[in-house]
Amino acid sequence: MNYPAFTSLALKLIGVIFILSSLLDYVTLAVPLQWESQQWQIGLVTSVVDRGVVPLVGIGFILVGYWIDSLADASPMKKSGFDLRFPIFILSAVLGLVFLLMVPLHLNNLNVAKTNALEQIQQGAGQGAQQIQNFLTQVDALSKNPQRLNGQLQQLNQAIETGQVQGQQLNAQQLEAARQQRDQLQGLRDLAKNPAEYKKRTDELKKQLETQLVTRRKQAEDQAKTQALKQSLRIGLSSLMLAIVYFVIGVFGLRISMSSPKMASRPKAPKR
Repeated sequence: MNYPAFTSLALKLIGVIFILSSLLDYVTLAVPLQWESQQWQIGLVTSVVDRGVVPLVGIGFILVGYWIDSLADASPMKKSGFDLRFPIFILSAVLGLVFLLMVPLHLNNLNVAKTNALEQIQQGAGQGAQQIQNFLTQVDALSKNPQRLNGQLQQLNQAIETGQVQGQQLNAQQLEAARQQRDQLQGLRDLAKNPAEYKKRTDELKKQLETQLVTRRKQAEDQAKTQALKQSLRIGLSSLMLAIVYFVIGVFGLRISMSSPKMASRPKAPKR
């Protein structure tokens, strides 16, 4: 049994399977096409780059197979006159160009996504500030209406004593929430009797809520920036390195193919 020829053929077949399966995977990832969606583009580029080594492994298997052929000087592929190296080098150059173009595309999409995320965070912060103001306005209105305040306290006390609200039984968590709300309203009623202390406490509460809002906004902004930076470095550098490797294999392989008489033209069989 010609082991070198068998090994060469097996490596070439494995390499072809690697390349075809990866190309089929790329097509599957791209369907359905949504070019107008930047999130779709980011997901597609990320998935393609994460799988970018698979065709490279296939190309490596095929080239190693031909290297074994050159050492053994015997191969079924050579006898058939079909050489995989030339189309493989073309595919490698094309993949190099694709991965190179993905770098600016991905960086631009990540920058736009980061900008949109920061704008949404700013809008959320503005809505949060408005909610804080509305809450303080409601508290102030409630403190200036003793009858309404006492009415709510009576309803809460009744609910806590009976354990029911409008005929529905309250669970332990709901009862605890009702007790906390009753304590807050009682504290508000006591503060309303002392305007100076009431203003001091409401100012402290407003400052506390605004500080929490600013802290959450800063954390969200830092997280969005960090995530964009990590994606830029990981996918951008990986795509760039893949582009360089594919270009080197494709360009130098094509040059060798053009200059090699065995690959540029096949000798014709002698006439009888």
